Amino acid sequence: MADATLATLIAQYMHISSLLAGQLDFQSAIDAVAKEIKRIVPNDHMDVCIITPESRFHTAYESGLETGWSKRPSAGIHSSPIRLILTGELDRMLTDDACADPRFHFKGSFSAPIIEHKLRGRLHAALKVHGETIGVLSCSSLTPKIYDEGHLEKICFIADMIAPYFYALRAAELAKQSAVEKAEARVREETLRQGAWRLTEALDSERQRIGMELHDQTLADMTRFSRKLERLGQMPNLSGEMLQPLAESLQESMHSLRQIIEHARPSVLQLFGLTDAIETHLERSIRDSDAKMTWHLADTTDGILTQLPSSVTLAVFRIAQEAINNAVRHSGGDHIEVLLDHDNGTISLCVRDNGQGFDETTSKHGYGLENMRTRAQLIAADFSKGSDDNGSHVKVTFAVPEQQRATA
Repeated sequence: MADATLATLIAQYMHISSLLAGQLDFQSAIDAVAKEIKRIVPNDHMDVCIITPESRFHTAYESGLETGWSKRPSAGIHSSPIRLILTGELDRMLTDDACADPRFHFKGSFSAPIIEHKLRGRLHAALKVHGETIGVLSCSSLTPKIYDEGHLEKICFIADMIAPYFYALRAAELAKQSAVEKAEARVREETLRQGAWRLTEALDSERQRIGMELHDQTLADMTRFSRKLERLGQMPNLSGEMLQPLAESLQESMHSLRQIIEHARPSVLQLFGLTDAIETHLERSIRDSDAKMTWHLADTTDGILTQLPSSVTLAVFRIAQEAINNAVRHSGGDHIEVLLDHDNGTISLCVRDNGQGFDETTSKHGYGLENMRTRAQLIAADFSKGSDDNGSHVKVTFAVPEQQRATA
């Protein structure tokens, strides 16, 4: 008879294991095995508390009576009536009457469901994996003194058997939650990036509009004023020497204005494309600074740059401008190299110099680098920089848009 009872018990244990297979969440797993566990250990209420990894919280999943424990999405471990097991101080607990047992009732304890539902006889067994307590399996009865050490051994055996499965469920739940959070973060980041990019486009459009107005109106007015000064200087009753300083000052102002206009509305970029615009800026930046520097530009993109959206082209040009200006003004080197490359659907811009490297503690490099990094983020490009004894470099890498990649 004893052998038959043992065989039945083993069959019940195996059935619990098979019932767990294919369950994809905690509540479904509890519901699937509750009836079979009840056959082994009679109960009016069963629950599993799962500890959230690296936290002081846990979540309860119930079968049978529905109590306030499962109505709270998460609860603090130290307020749980079974905190002694959740914290790892005990592996098991047995009580004849939980309503009167002081272990369940202490200051701050959320033990109200015990009293409210008259959960008297109680069994608790730790769910442990690799020596770590991940939760607790509990059975309760409305009848006091119903459980003994034999029942406790059975519930502990069941806990040891189901713990690995609940550990896997917890890992899957965390992975799912992490994936959702990452997806939501990507959506938020992309939304912010698109909003910032639209704002940047609007600012660039406004800058170009102002540049055009300065060119068509202000510069034209200054040009006419300059010609009038020339004619006045040729009149016999006026001294050309008196007007000369004014004319020179006006010419300098017109030169500065042309530079402002060109920066606001890069005509070379619009007329001849990104490579020529970068080359023109590189040559002009070195010339205007009186720096004794040589330069080299290499474009191995096979014409793909001409197919990029205008917004991307402008962003890459602005980054190249900033990188070249930093190298010319602050590197202290005598050579600049600009490389444009296209490889396997990816475009890169790299600006190198053989100077002294970056010093981000000063604003002369810090602001410029941050501006470049921001512009790169706005077009979903990777930004990197580096410096060593051979100089410094700035690199921007981004994927060719799908519509352009198809025709490349």
